[in-house]
Amino acid sequence: MAPLWKELANWPNFFTVLRIFLIPVVVAFLTDPGPEAALAATATFFLASLSDFLDGYLARRYGLATTLGKLLDPLADKLIVAAVLVMLVAMEREPQVPGWAVAVVISREIAVTGLRALALAHGVVIEAETLGKYKMALQMVALHGLLLHYPFFGIDFFSVGMYFFWLALAVGVWSGLEYFRHVLPQLWRTGVQSPAGG
Repeated sequence: MAPLWKELANWPNFFTVLRIFLIPVVVAFLTDPGPEAALAATATFFLASLSDFLDGYLARRYGLATTLGKLLDPLADKLIVAAVLVMLVAMEREPQVPGWAVAVVISREIAVTGLRALALAHGVVIEAETLGKYKMALQMVALHGLLLHYPFFGIDFFSVGMYFFWLALAVGVWSGLEYFRHVLPQLWRTGVQSPAGG
């Protein structure tokens, strides 16, 4: 197993860590509800989305996938999605993203992240499934629209964002259930049969 510093030094993991560092930048822009800040937040979020594409492409194209990357990549995605959604609910902009829907999205992300951590502790590395990838793609499109919020170029970006948000919510709940359906039997076979590990 490669040392931690070597895993962090490869390009895919560099872009993953960059995505994490962009989170407070997006949040800072979202403290201002105005249209200029909305554009800046969207541009920063676009860079984060681009880094998500680059880390996956480089890892596959050049065989640079690492165990750390398999853990950090989905975690970075969940962190930035959760941070943006919390800020969108907290902002004084109308219309707003429904708080209950954001709670469902974040609960799903925490549950899947917890499942990944439990699986990793027992030697089971969970890679992203197809449904999870669709969910993430829909979320990224949705959040770009919701971040823009205002009707630029005659386009109602909030409505477009909400359309993709509802699709992402449905696919996210579905993919979350699929994760548990596929992974729990694997954990059972490795000996995770009870909270006591018996």
